[in-house]
Amino acid sequence: MTDLKKAELRQQKHSSLPVVAASSLAGTAVEWYDFFLYGTAAALVFNKLFFPTDDPLVGTMLALGTFAAGFLARPLGAIVLGHLGDKHGRRATLVASLMLMGVATTLIAFIPAYAAIGIAAPLLLLLLRLVQGFALGGEWGGAVLLVSEHSNDSARRAFWSSWPNMGPPLGNLMAAGVLAILAATMPESEFLAWGWRIAFGLSALLVVIGLVLRLYVQETPLFKEAQRKREAEGNKERKMPLAVLFRRNWREILIATGSRMGENAGFYIYSLFIITYVTQIMGLQRQTGLTAVMIGQAVAVIAIPILALYADKVGRKPIMIGASVATVVWAFAFFFLLNTGQVWGIIAAAVGGLLIFAAYSSVIGAFFSELFPTDVRYSGTSVAYNLASLIAGSLSPIIALALYSAFGTGYAIGIYLAAMGLISMVSVMFAKETKNLRLSDLDEQVAAGPKPAVDQPAADQAPADKERA
Repeated sequence: MTDLKKAELRQQKHSSLPVVAASSLAGTAVEWYDFFLYGTAAALVFNKLFFPTDDPLVGTMLALGTFAAGFLARPLGAIVLGHLGDKHGRRATLVASLMLMGVATTLIAFIPAYAAIGIAAPLLLLLLRLVQGFALGGEWGGAVLLVSEHSNDSARRAFWSSWPNMGPPLGNLMAAGVLAILAATMPESEFLAWGWRIAFGLSALLVVIGLVLRLYVQETPLFKEAQRKREAEGNKERKMPLAVLFRRNWREILIATGSRMGENAGFYIYSLFIITYVTQIMGLQRQTGLTAVMIGQAVAVIAIPILALYADKVGRKPIMIGASVATVVWAFAFFFLLNTGQVWGIIAAAVGGLLIFAAYSSVIGAFFSELFPTDVRYSGTSVAYNLASLIAGSLSPIIALALYSAFGTGYAIGIYLAAMGLISMVSVMFAKETKNLRLSDLDEQVAAGPKPAVDQPAADQAPADKERA
């Protein structure tokens, strides 16, 4: 066998969909472990060590404020890393994102407490949180595209593209699990003094594993083809993919951003604010909230690929609209179950909410990828994803605390969450169904003229799709 044939076989092996999907999931789970570890620690540790105050709720709100600061940096990361991903490739940008996240998270483990260095402690915490947010801004879009652009002709694009979306619940599950084990195996004084730092130090090992897997995978064929065409045509105009994105695809940005309102606000209520509600408002043990979240995240990890297979049959819109309707209903059932004060009720509240999140996550990777052509797909998916995170995700725990402080009931928070679900439902209604779309068709139609690719009737594409399946 010639060296050329061996090289081709190695590339095919590194580019097979299971390998690409698994690699993308591993890297994404590591980054979300780092990001969510901070959020969980903010509710359990940082409010006491870095923001000492006589009022526990005030300390928690300050700690959650630095949690929200990470979201402020995410759109900037989406812009910068999305630009690099559209110009220089998905793979290299994802490697840079993972390294930035790992370094920032590991350094958090070494920050002295407020009692040791005063105001410098929360300032250092804030700085590293901003680096985390910047890194995560370019993670999700690249991870999803690494899979979706390898599955251009696949009739199961939603399934394969859903693998990176298992990263958030899996990363949150790992973060909550590590902290829960540490908290359960040592006295609270030792956990607060140094035990929590072990969880952040583990990030260094996880990042090494993620980097090895991410470096194993080849660049996506759609990006390489687009790059080859630009070089053949001598096209030097695409110096700012972001400018092209906002001029040509502003409508898709609005649809994608709005579609995530219910999913993102709900996720942080179901997985983060629930811990604050259970421990500080209801006065129950923190282990109760952590256990409920871990069970819910485990259910979500299993449900996402199963629901994605269904989305490949029925389409993207029915799943997302159904999840939005469920968000409106569960917004009130969630707090009813929490208010029972029973372990079963708290677990049911978390599992139900995170199942709704799983429904969104099963399809959102394919849905976003199918909105944007290759030349701006990294920028488009990253900007829309992180704008929604800034507007909905970053503020939802703070808004929830403020609403409870003002009205003294969780149902006030339910009204806010229901409103987010309605925004998602309306946004998705403005989108076209794209389950039968080949991603390369978007590129061909952009080259041919301004008419959006999604205007093609699904029926016209179905025969070709069946042949590919």
